[in-house]
Amino acid sequence: MTSSLGNTASSRISASSSPGVRLSLHPPSSFSLLSFSSSFKPFAFSPLSSHFSPHQRRSAVNVSSSRGFGTVASPKCAASNSDQLKSAREDLKQLLNSQFCHPILVRLGWHDAGTYNKNIEEWPQRGGANGSLRFEVELKHAANAGLVNALSLIQPIKDKYSDVTFADLFQLASATAIEEAGGPKIPMKYGRVDVSGPNECPEEGRLPDAGPPSPADHLREVFYRMGLNDKEIVALSGAHTLGRSRPERSGWGKPETKYTKDGPGTPGGQSWTVQWLKFDNSYFKDIKAKRDEDLLVLPTDAVLFEDPSFKVYAENYAEDQETLFKDYAEAHAKLSNLGAKFDPPEGIVLDDTPVQAVPEKFVAAKYSTGKRELSDSMKRKIRAEYESFGGGPDKPLPTNYFLNIIIIIGMLAILTSLLGNY
Repeated sequence: MTSSLGNTASSRISASSSPGVRLSLHPPSSFSLLSFSSSFKPFAFSPLSSHFSPHQRRSAVNVSSSRGFGTVASPKCAASNSDQLKSAREDLKQLLNSQFCHPILVRLGWHDAGTYNKNIEEWPQRGGANGSLRFEVELKHAANAGLVNALSLIQPIKDKYSDVTFADLFQLASATAIEEAGGPKIPMKYGRVDVSGPNECPEEGRLPDAGPPSPADHLREVFYRMGLNDKEIVALSGAHTLGRSRPERSGWGKPETKYTKDGPGTPGGQSWTVQWLKFDNSYFKDIKAKRDEDLLVLPTDAVLFEDPSFKVYAENYAEDQETLFKDYAEAHAKLSNLGAKFDPPEGIVLDDTPVQAVPEKFVAAKYSTGKRELSDSMKRKIRAEYESFGGGPDKPLPTNYFLNIIIIIGMLAILTSLLGNY
């Protein structure tokens, strides 16, 4: 495997913008998991050697002795380029297929968006999907330990597509990871504006924990603040089907199980599901069954089948994968838009949808024999027939009623002629 799947305990990042300055990022010996992304956090590899290119065309890496790792503000905060977004998506698919980094990329998008506070109107103070997670001050939050590796993985793609904002790239990577793991198609839109500097990062403490004293109350406190409801909390928890936990990094899980001892990626850790790189409803099935000691169940997982409101949805998802996929896709898309400022305001949709054809404007001459033009009186008669069906010069009919009428009349005339010969 490549170095991105390594197990190095520190990350040394150098940048040409500050010659001679090196920053070592050492993860905390233990960090709390996130209830809505705990499956991704343990899978997030411990910081490793990550050299970011100093030649970004739009947002260059900057290292200084006072600020540490961060990125210079983009000179222009505008919508991403749709063609570059599509190309970046293809590059992300190749990255996912070669590095098996689906969980950490899902986590990257979720952690950028998950700081949203619906009670704050101002952007970017309200948090959310605004690209702030690229700055050291936010990367140093305990909940984000290891996400420097996710940035390392996608940095070459950001360098290649300079007209894609970090905020969009984070969410594009997250949605693409779900889809490439076999999950539902996420109805995404793009055009998120990036924050310009680390002073616009949210304060620490907005992301949830995995082992709070009262798991149900904690989940609601955090997710209700984002504007999400019980169904969305449970549906998003379904993404725990991806990833694994490493006790040496998070304090949760076993060092190794029969499902993780051979990788893919660096072996070890404890997964929530048997096939922990496949998105399906096995997370809910396995929690409900409680039969396999090699599968991880955190307090925030178990509570989904203990809390009366959560249990209704969890039971349904354990039985009905189609419903899970539908509800998850909607919840993921909603989460990815939280707090974002879009340019254009309506966002950018990448997937081409069939455009309804504009009804053909009526031109009487089109229905002549081609040998001679229709007379003015015939044109008036045809126009009258056309308008009787609701058409007009500026109101084309949705279908060509006139041509259908002509065909029917012609067929009747032929039949009449044939019958008259007998």
